[in-house]
Amino acid sequence: MKPLIEVSELVKEFRSFERAQGVRGALRDLFFREHKTIRAVDRITFEIPAGEMVGYIGPNGAGKSTTIKMLTGILMPTSGLIRSNGFRPFHERTRYTRTIGVVFGQRTQLWWDIAVVESFRLLKNIYNVSAADYDARMKRFDGVLELGRYLNTPVRKLSLGERMRCDVAAALLHNPPILFLDEPTIGLDIVAKDHIREFLKQVNREHGTTMLLTTHDLADIEELCRRLMVIDKGKLLFDGPLEELKRRLWREHTIRFDLKDREQALKLEALASDGLTVERLSDLSLRLRFPRDAYTTAEIIRRAVNSADVLDIAIEEQPIDEVVKQIYSGNLLQEPVP
Repeated sequence: MKPLIEVSELVKEFRSFERAQGVRGALRDLFFREHKTIRAVDRITFEIPAGEMVGYIGPNGAGKSTTIKMLTGILMPTSGLIRSNGFRPFHERTRYTRTIGVVFGQRTQLWWDIAVVESFRLLKNIYNVSAADYDARMKRFDGVLELGRYLNTPVRKLSLGERMRCDVAAALLHNPPILFLDEPTIGLDIVAKDHIREFLKQVNREHGTTMLLTTHDLADIEELCRRLMVIDKGKLLFDGPLEELKRRLWREHTIRFDLKDREQALKLEALASDGLTVERLSDLSLRLRFPRDAYTTAEIIRRAVNSADVLDIAIEEQPIDEVVKQIYSGNLLQEPVP
């Protein structure tokens, strides 16, 4: 089956010049400018099949938003190919934008000074949504996002969380097959984030909506995406399952043991050797750390149980925060994906 989104050797470059200091420098800049080229996106290639929810992460300035702007038709690529839902986004922008939804976390697509419901009615007419579909979708939005309480409120009077719920609903009013989300939960409280995540999962499950999500909120990734793409300095460093990324960066396993008494804790501490370390969490609780390429989880558990009276065992999953921290610090793969 042909992918819904195809990106091949995509490049985006910007030209800028260094401003000289002082009056002389300003006068010189009027006549002689030294330009430099900045490559924000550097030959990235990927495909996204219909119905997939993909996380797209990287540090600030990595090229995430530039990629999204090219995929939505806002920016024209310097070179390379984009084919999204059968369109070339920048060249067929008018027709293409009718088939996508976009949410920019720090910008709203709603009209600032009019009631929220009036913005929805304008979008209904822009996208030629039938009255029956409009009523059904508004009812559904209200059921999940609880929009009814502030539909008659001007957008400028909404809190950030209320506005983001409305923006997500507005992006999906015409039921597009593709939704681009750029930091959709930025600045929101836990309750608002949970509402938006649950709504997005429901839309994907019921309508098969394809979603590309950029975010710095790692809970968004864990809740919504099984596939993750990592970009840094314009290059795509990783594209694959989230679990695969954890496996490649997670070089240690950790297991917590709860013990019968302090004497058992001493017995367990005696296991420390050859890369196996023991961390005391409390008098009766210890954590064992070990390199995954040297020991298996079963082997460590067997050693612990044979050495001490163990009351409980917990195999601890490395939080994605730690994985992404390694990515941002440069400790990822040695080479970008081909």
